[in-house]
Amino acid sequence: MSLSQVEAQSVTWQSDRNVLKNLKPFLMHILQFICGLILPLLVLCIWEIAARRQWLPEQILPAPQLVWSTSLELWQSGDLQSNFIISSKRIIYSVLLGSTIGLTLGIWFALSKSAQQYILPSIQLLTRFPIIGWIPLLMIFLGIDEALKIVAISLAVISPVLIATFKGIQHVPQHLLEVASVYQFSKWQTFNKVILPASLPAVISGLRQGIMQAWLALVFVELLASSEGIGYLMVWGRQLMQMDIIYMGIILIGLTGFFLDSILAAIERFTRFYSTRTRGV
Repeated sequence: MSLSQVEAQSVTWQSDRNVLKNLKPFLMHILQFICGLILPLLVLCIWEIAARRQWLPEQILPAPQLVWSTSLELWQSGDLQSNFIISSKRIIYSVLLGSTIGLTLGIWFALSKSAQQYILPSIQLLTRFPIIGWIPLLMIFLGIDEALKIVAISLAVISPVLIATFKGIQHVPQHLLEVASVYQFSKWQTFNKVILPASLPAVISGLRQGIMQAWLALVFVELLASSEGIGYLMVWGRQLMQMDIIYMGIILIGLTGFFLDSILAAIERFTRFYSTRTRGV
């Protein structure tokens, strides 16, 4: 074998190796996706077998096909979309309100020593109360209308956003603040160009937790006091003894939560990459 042939084979081998190296992350994502489907498919198979062999009465455990056909009927009638949109609006309004309050308080506590000493302990005490503990008091002042739902869900968002913002700003590397001091940045420039980019991943992480808490609180509030929304559909199914509607609601809640968390996780990874690049610069 000549030297040129050896060099050609070496180049081909190196090219194939680079292709495999570039494909490795993609193949790993596919493998993770396939592994993630194993448990849901296994549960679905067990569910189908249990329904066919009538391990439980049909009134308690309806067949997957019945749940699917019920979902299609609710979709065609427009009930599923309208209730889902109502729940989505509640989430949006609550997250906007709760995250605004959480961000504001988190920044204030992180930048003000006096606020940390005199006000933060009281806020931490209040955030320890579960949402269910606030419902009776909120009903007295707000009734059972839309304001109750928005405020109750917002309370679930405030705590994780506040804590994540506070800790994110507190853990900004000291050398970055020293560089800002050397360049004689103003307080606004220091916050905008140093503190905000460095703490952004922590803030997004807190917002991610807040949105997931809001989604869980939404279902609870709608189950408790609502005449519209996904939670109300489940209550309606219970009143009619139609378990297929309840199972449909459970699956829809789970899928929506999964997709929400996946999107927020991707945003969080991007912000961490952005923060790393900013620190490197």
